[in-house]
Amino acid sequence: MAFDTTVFEQKEFREAINKLEELLSHSKAVLLGAGASYCAGLPLTNQLTEKALNSEKLSYDSKQILIAIQNSFAGANPASHIEDYLSELVDWLAITARRANRNVTASKVTIGGTEYSNNQLLQAIIEIKLAIFDVINVEVDSAVHERFVQALHRPMRPGKDTLSNTIDYLVMNYDTLIEDSLALSQLRYADGLEGGVSGWWNPSIFEQNNLDARVFKLHGSINWAEHASSSTPLRIAPHLKRNQDKAAKIMIWPASTKYSETQLDPYANLMHRARAVLNPQGGSQRVLLITGYSFGDAHINLEIERGLRASNGNLTVMAFTSDAEPSGVLQTWYKDNSINEQVLIFTDKGFFHAEQKAISTKSIEWWRFENLTQILEGDI
Repeated sequence: MAFDTTVFEQKEFREAINKLEELLSHSKAVLLGAGASYCAGLPLTNQLTEKALNSEKLSYDSKQILIAIQNSFAGANPASHIEDYLSELVDWLAITARRANRNVTASKVTIGGTEYSNNQLLQAIIEIKLAIFDVINVEVDSAVHERFVQALHRPMRPGKDTLSNTIDYLVMNYDTLIEDSLALSQLRYADGLEGGVSGWWNPSIFEQNNLDARVFKLHGSINWAEHASSSTPLRIAPHLKRNQDKAAKIMIWPASTKYSETQLDPYANLMHRARAVLNPQGGSQRVLLITGYSFGDAHINLEIERGLRASNGNLTVMAFTSDAEPSGVLQTWYKDNSINEQVLIFTDKGFFHAEQKAISTKSIEWWRFENLTQILEGDI
């Protein structure tokens, strides 16, 4: 469906676009959630959940564990999803691992009335990651993402200068659409892995001074694997025999977990760098553009809010949401007079910024990734 841009003929919405353009002339960072990958042919989180739960990669035990965890989330608002279940499972794994390491006699945990050992839980996590990998590892169309990164890395309007600073991408998704699009757009980027089709974890490459972009995969990536030779990510070319070992070692992690893997590299390193992105210092201004994200990760929401409060007004958030008006954490920020000047919210039926509010009777749909890309290209 074509993007209906007639709403931007109204003064208040034209002004909202002008604010967007003006703010994006400053140092930029982008936070991308699953909704940003939908137009490329990848599933939304609820679709990923359904497909993963029905995957042939799951054994009987793994399916029973997932069903029990899913049932325990009955009534969740917003709705629960596969990352919630994986987080829960990883927490259970941490408990059994701690008991097993202390040689506790009763080291199993009870889930849905059935006892499971550390090894059973570990196998379930492996199988769930394989199921997620199978759902995401499909052919996708990167055309919109290529346009998106190209628009961000060049002036939105001819004759308007923009800063040539490195753009930071905080990516919540496991897919590689942003990395692929940056490369195909001939933009130099670092994602923490050095090399090429095969690569190894070397976070020092984030420090290179000639980068167009840095990509922080905050939940890991489907093309990262842990092998016996290294506890940090390796990228193994698909034609190599070693790649087959990825079945047990895919390095993705859920939105919220206390397990040890998130206390070590690469997760800890990536989160440290993300915090620095969200807390610009020395009087420098930074804009965080949020798209495709449902604000379902409490940890990330907390880091954004910390940045808003600790940056002395130097961090500005522009959030696009499919909700008709601000809800959840966005509503909290919008109503908080201490930070709401730093928060611009583009909803399906309006624009909200501190005391400014513009309401549309029709859906604007500027939150759709393909429509936002069109706006960034200056075609509105």
